[in-house]
Amino acid sequence: MTPMPDDVRAAFDAAPAGARRGILHLRGLIFAVAETTSAGPVTEALRWGQPAYLAPHGSTLRLGTPATGGFALYAHCRTSLISDFRAMTGGRFETEGNRAVLFAQDADIDNDALAPLIARALTWHRRAA
Repeated sequence: MTPMPDDVRAAFDAAPAGARRGILHLRGLIFAVAETTSAGPVTEALRWGQPAYLAPHGSTLRLGTPATGGFALYAHCRTSLISDFRAMTGGRFETEGNRAVLFAQDADIDNDALAPLIARALTWHRRAA
């Protein structure tokens, strides 16, 4: 697994246990998907107090715990990433507008459904090139 910066580790450690398991799983999925795309190296940093994942030609993904509970995968709200994902999955997932996919505290994560969303985010700006 990719080494985690200390400030990012502190953000994971501060998350509730059930949410921490979920966001750690999503972290691993982001790095796994990055290896299968032309995203380039993924940088892990803290943005707005949340673990964030940036690729050279991508749109930032963040992981966090919304006020409503559970955990979330956040995308930039000025992209169509979440709305495209919602259309692609037939509304099967709970989303928050154009900014997040929401998960219940101990939700099972459907890697196969989320992988295309992650891949598109990590290569977002290549679409325009």
